[in-house]
Amino acid sequence: MSSDSYDVIVIGSGPGGYVCAIRAAQLGFKVACVEKRATLGGTCLNVGCIPSKALLHASEKYHEAHGLLAQMGVKVKGVELDLPAMMKHKDDVVKSNTQGIEFLFKKNKVDWLKGAGKILGAGKVDVAGKTYTAPRIVIATGSDVVSLPGITIDEKKIVSSTGGLTLDKVPETMVVIGGGVIGLELGSVWSRLGAKVTVVEYLDRIFPGMDLEISKEAQKIFKKQGIDFKLSTKVTSASSSATGVDLTLEPASGGASEKLSADIVLVAVGRRAFTDSLGLKEAGVEMDERGRVKTNGHFETNIKGIYAIGDVIAGPMLAHKAEDEGVVLAEMMAGQSGHIDYNLVPGVVYTWPEVASIGQTEEQLKSASVAYKVGKFPFMANGRARAMGSTEGFVKILADAKTDRVLGCHIVGPEAGTLIAEVAMGMEFGASAEDIARTCHAHPTLEEAVKEAALAVAGRPIHI
Repeated sequence: MSSDSYDVIVIGSGPGGYVCAIRAAQLGFKVACVEKRATLGGTCLNVGCIPSKALLHASEKYHEAHGLLAQMGVKVKGVELDLPAMMKHKDDVVKSNTQGIEFLFKKNKVDWLKGAGKILGAGKVDVAGKTYTAPRIVIATGSDVVSLPGITIDEKKIVSSTGGLTLDKVPETMVVIGGGVIGLELGSVWSRLGAKVTVVEYLDRIFPGMDLEISKEAQKIFKKQGIDFKLSTKVTSASSSATGVDLTLEPASGGASEKLSADIVLVAVGRRAFTDSLGLKEAGVEMDERGRVKTNGHFETNIKGIYAIGDVIAGPMLAHKAEDEGVVLAEMMAGQSGHIDYNLVPGVVYTWPEVASIGQTEEQLKSASVAYKVGKFPFMANGRARAMGSTEGFVKILADAKTDRVLGCHIVGPEAGTLIAEVAMGMEFGASAEDIARTCHAHPTLEEAVKEAALAVAGRPIHI
C-alpha cells in the first residue's frame, strides 16, 4: 500500500472523527484523519465542550468565593476576578486535550493529513491539493453555528459561542438569543462574573425537548441567580453601535415591537451540519432537507464506501453520540456487529445546578398514550446535598405502569450529569425502578436521591 493509500480516511478530527480513526486503527486498518485546524479535536475540544466547561467551573469557584463559602464558615476577603488568568486556564485545558489527541494518533499510528478535505468520488479524497485513496471514507466534519435573519455575527459585539468564550472583559449587560443548552451555559458564565444577562427565547420555555417540569424548575432557579428571561419573543434585528448592540424584539405571536440594548449579544439559536466545500453534491452524496448527510443503518451513504457520523447526520448534536457512532462504525467496517440505542443518549446542561435527561419525557409518554408512573425526590431531603449547600432541584424517574421498566429520568440538581450515568446503565440493561431502588447506594451521597426517586415510583420513598 502506497503512502497515499489507506484503508480508512476520516474527514474531521472532532470526537466522532478521532474516536473512529483510533478504533479503526486498533482493529488493524491503515488510517488517516483529515483536519484543517492547526489543532486536533474539532469544535468540541477547541471552541465548544471543553473550553466552556473550563470557564463554567472557574466561574462557579469565583461565585462560591463571593458569598457561598461564607455560609459554610469559610471567609474569603479581597476576592478579585483575573479574567486573563481565567482565559489562560481555559486555553491551557484546551491545549492539553488537543495535544492528547496528537499523542493518541501517534500511539495508534493514525496519520494526520493537514488541510481541508474534499471528496472527489468513491475512494478518493483531496487534501490541500493532494489526492489520497481509501475504500472507506468517513465524513465526520461536525456542525457550525447559525444566525438569524437581520443579525450578522461579527465575534466582537455580536458573538457566537466561539466569541462568547474569548471576551476580553466582562460586559455590563449581555443578551443571549436562544434559551437552549449553549445559551444558558455561556449566559451562566458571564452572569456569575458580573454581567446582567437577559435570555430571549422564541418558544414559551427554555430547553426545548427536555421534560417540561425540569425546564420550568431550571428556569426558576436561574431567575433566582439573576438571569432574566423574555420567552415567546423573537429578535427581528440587531445592530452594533458605538455603545453596544441595539435589538428589536417582537412577541412570537405578533404585536408591538420593543427595543433592548446590550454591550454584548450572544447568538445561540442552534447549529447546522457542516458539509460545505466537501464536494458531496458533486460526488452524488444524498442530503436531507436540513443539509444533513443521509445514511442507512450502517452509517453508509448512497455511495458505496462513503460513510457519515456525528453532527452531519440525523440525531442529537452531542459529542458522546458522535463518539459512539465512530466506534460502532469502525467495528462494522471490520465485520463486527454494533448498535446504538438513540433513546439512551443522555443530555446534560453544565450550568449550576446541572440539568440531565435520558429516555422519554413525560410529554412524550403522554403523546404516545403510554401508561406510566412517576417517582420524584427533592435534593432538599438529601443529606449530602444539605451538607454541600446545594439543595435546589429534584430527581424524576418515569417507569412503565405495568412492567416498572424505567422509561426516562430527568434531573435538575447538583452533579446531575454524573447521577444520570447510573440510570443510563440501568436502562441499557432494561432495569426496572425497583432494580434501582433495591441497589445498595452509599451514604451519604447525592446518588441516594436517585434511589429515593426510584422508591417513589412505587409510592414508598423513605426520606420524604
